[in-house]
Amino acid sequence: MESLKLPKDSLLGASIITVTGNTDIFVENYKGILEYSNELILLQGRNCKIELKGKRLNIAYYTNEDMKICGCIDSVRFL
Repeated sequence: MESLKLPKDSLLGASIITVTGNTDIFVENYKGILEYSNELILLQGRNCKIELKGKRLNIAYYTNEDMKICGCIDSVRFL
């Protein structure tokens, strides 16, 4: 990986999380949605679970590779 200058996250299949302020989260490389409410979204990543807590959370869109979550985000935890 190092000598080829390839991104680790792509080769390892790690989840990529991009947070914009406390209102938007973009998640790439997730495996599935385990729990979904307006205060908690629990996603299955490849190596861990991703817990998003907040208020008025909703999944704006999702595909097999990525998703966008909107709302008032209080915390992001890896379980």
